[in-house]
Amino acid sequence: MNDSNFISPEALLGLLAEGKNNLSIVDASWYLPVQNRNGHEEFLDNRIEGAQYFNIDAICDSESSLPHMLPAAEYFGEHAGGMGITNDDHIVIYDGMGIFSSARVWWMFKIMGAKNVQVLEGGFDRWKEAGHAVETGAPTPPETKIFTASLDSSKVRDIADIRANIETNDAKILDARPGSRFTGDTPEPRAGLRSGHMPGAGSLPIDQIQVDGRLKDVAELTKIFDDLGVDNNTHVITSCGSGVTAAVITLALTTIGHDNHSLYDGSWSEWGQAVDAPVETGS
Repeated sequence: MNDSNFISPEALLGLLAEGKNNLSIVDASWYLPVQNRNGHEEFLDNRIEGAQYFNIDAICDSESSLPHMLPAAEYFGEHAGGMGITNDDHIVIYDGMGIFSSARVWWMFKIMGAKNVQVLEGGFDRWKEAGHAVETGAPTPPETKIFTASLDSSKVRDIADIRANIETNDAKILDARPGSRFTGDTPEPRAGLRSGHMPGAGSLPIDQIQVDGRLKDVAELTKIFDDLGVDNNTHVITSCGSGVTAAVITLALTTIGHDNHSLYDGSWSEWGQAVDAPVETGS
C-alpha cells in the first residue's frame, strides 16, 4: 500500500498554518466541454491560499493534434519553474471534482522528476465544505524557481506500443471511460472518433474506484483489480478518452502498491481516429 500520494484537508491546513517552506499548491481543475465549467475562471474566482493554476491544455505538446499530450521535459520544467515550483517542493494538487484532472497533473509531476507529490483528498469541494478559508482576488505571481525535468519514459506508452501489445498480450489495458463508451453504445464526445474499445482491453470506469471525490479503500481497490485479473506481475496500461482519467486508475494502482504500470498518453483520442487501428464493441 502507498497512501503517501494523498493529503487530507486538515493536514494541508496545518502546513499552511505553520508556513511550511517549499510547499507548492496547484489547482489542476479541468473539465470536459459537456460539464460547462472553466477551471481557470473558477481558480481566479477562489482558490486555496497561495495556489497556482496548472493548465493541462497549455502545458502540453503544442505541436500535436491530440489534446493535452505530454510536453517535452524542458518545456514542462520551464512552466513548473515559472509557477514557483522546484523538484524538492512538497507539491499538493487539487481539482474541483475530487479526483479527476488532479490525478493527471500528479502523474505528470511524478514522471517529470518531482520528489513529493500529493493529491488533496476530496479536492476543493471537501476543503470548502470543511469551512477552510479560500483566497479571492487576483492571485499573487510566484517567484520563478528552477524545476529540472527528466521524463521517465517507462511510464508512457504510444500507439505503436498498443499495436504491439494487441499481438503479444503482455500487458493488461484498462480503460477509464464510462462503460457505454467502452462498449460502443454511446458515441464519443469528440467528433470523428469511432466508438468501442481496443481489442483485449478491460473496462474500469473511474466511478467504480472512487466515492465522494476520494478513492475507495485499499481492500476494495485490490478486489476490483483482482477481479480484472491484475496482480503484481501484470503490467497495466491505463487509457481513457484523452489521457486524463487514465491517471485516476494509475493513482489507484500506485495506492495499492502496484507500480508495474504505464499510461497511454494518446488514449482513445488517438486510437479512435486511426482508421487502421482495430476496434471492438460490446462488453
